[in-house]
Amino acid sequence: MHQIGRLASQRTVFFLCDVQERFRSAIYGFDELVSTINKTLKVAKVNLPISLGSPQMDNYTQVLNIPVIVTEQNPKALGSTAREIDLAALGDLHLGTVPKFAFSMMPCVKGLLDNRNIDSVVLFGIESHVCVLQTALDLLEQKYDVHILADGVSSCNREEVPIALARIQQAGGYVTTSESAAFQLQQTAESPQFKPLSQIIKEEKENTVKAVQKLVPFRSAL
Repeated sequence: MHQIGRLASQRTVFFLCDVQERFRSAIYGFDELVSTINKTLKVAKVNLPISLGSPQMDNYTQVLNIPVIVTEQNPKALGSTAREIDLAALGDLHLGTVPKFAFSMMPCVKGLLDNRNIDSVVLFGIESHVCVLQTALDLLEQKYDVHILADGVSSCNREEVPIALARIQQAGGYVTTSESAAFQLQQTAESPQFKPLSQIIKEEKENTVKAVQKLVPFRSAL
């Protein structure tokens, strides 16, 4: 049966893979990559412009609070997550930053998904053809829907990226963009979250254009 792969915020988690200090000068479009990541983290913690206890809160409290799991590849050698990435602002939505040595994120983060009603993972980070690819394949093998942000992944060699994304699509993953994923998670302009989400999109418009122009045109293998 054909799978649609819709994103539902209540059943989604964000995976941020290995965007560390040591990779700053090696990764193609690193600044644009970080820009996309920060926008996506803002989307994860969209807050309602209404006070606690209001009638609307009962219906929408968890609609756009998306947990985030972060990994760092051999952090003693490769450093911590890039300093511009504001994980502290996530509060309780940041489920953890986990050191890893396997290329896939899954061996070290699987326990963080236990007892959570998660069926979709939005995956972004580096490198597209190594850790991102192997994480995606592990997730797909374990029956998760996997959504890769085309403007949120990169590699040392930009030519690797479209091949990696094509491989993920062949395995059943979905390639999207950060803005498209944000609106999929929102679903409707009628909810109270639409106004703060729309504000993020407007504030990040210039950064989004730069990231898409820098990172997405090289997806010719898709």
